[in-house]
Amino acid sequence: TCALPILMSSVAQGRDLNDRRTIETFAEIVQSPERLRLLHCLTVADIRAVGPGVFNGWKGQLLRTLYYETEPYLAGGHSQVGRDQRVAAAKRQLADALTDWNDEEKKAYVERHYPPYWLRVDLTRKIEHAKFIREATLGRKHLATSVMPHHFEGVTEITVLADDHPRLLSAIAGACAVAGANIVDAQIYTTTDGLALDTIFVGREFPDDYDEQRRGHRITALIEKTLTGVERLPEQVDSRKNAARNRLKAFQIPTDVMVNNAWSDRFTVLEVSGLDRPGLLYDLTREISDLNLNIASAHVATFGERAVDVFYVTDLFGHKVENRAREKTIRERLIRAFDGTREATRKPAA
Repeated sequence: TCALPILMSSVAQGRDLNDRRTIETFAEIVQSPERLRLLHCLTVADIRAVGPGVFNGWKGQLLRTLYYETEPYLAGGHSQVGRDQRVAAAKRQLADALTDWNDEEKKAYVERHYPPYWLRVDLTRKIEHAKFIREATLGRKHLATSVMPHHFEGVTEITVLADDHPRLLSAIAGACAVAGANIVDAQIYTTTDGLALDTIFVGREFPDDYDEQRRGHRITALIEKTLTGVERLPEQVDSRKNAARNRLKAFQIPTDVMVNNAWSDRFTVLEVSGLDRPGLLYDLTREISDLNLNIASAHVATFGERAVDVFYVTDLFGHKVENRAREKTIRERLIRAFDGTREATRKPAA
């Protein structure tokens, strides 16, 4: 029982809450609606007890999402409506909301997204994405960014539309590391016409939205320079890692990598934990790309000096990684990347 608040917190912050297996597994552990309600209260109290500022709107939102996704399972009211029906309903809902678009525009736009997008993104964000992508398309842009501060959640949302390639998230993570921005979550989608729609959430730095908006635009400017080849990241990220090295020497946290195929029906889940440091997400995503794995979603959490990064991945053919030798290679390579010994022992992907 003592471990349950830790469980709810780790699932909320480190799992894909849009993955049905995540909710089913959590519901099996909790077992009843009453226990879920008590657990939610206990988890909030447990996080707040750590210290001032540890609990914020972002963590609260994740806990509420987990609560409301789990409650129907426990109450016996979860709908088993087919995937295709839910996708079609989501498309109609967005089309109805785009009142200033003509029918031809709506039809063309809804065909640009794959089913996971329609099932995972809420309507408000779908509308914002539609306007954002429409503006980029009319301007014939293959690279566009947007910034939206969220005051209550304590995060700033940065959206990047770019030509899809395996190292895109790594480049974004590296630019954020150089800018000193702490990524707390990432949502990754690909369109049917070869573009990537990546949304990252970084920890907020300024209380005023205007100042935070300016900071966000500085971050997106660096992202755009990185993606267009104007800025080179490795040296800059390394300089930030070196600056933090002395501070981190005081902490000893072992690195652990789990490769799990039971936590999702469609993806292999990589959970990597250890001592947090600047540039960590950049190093991990770069290594995952070198391992020829596609990242479907990434979830980033920190607990004091300990980082827990979770990636939902497939191989290049969209399948889970179920070969034992391949799993062993992934674990070894990610441990080296986490510990900062990647370059010295680097070898071709298995």
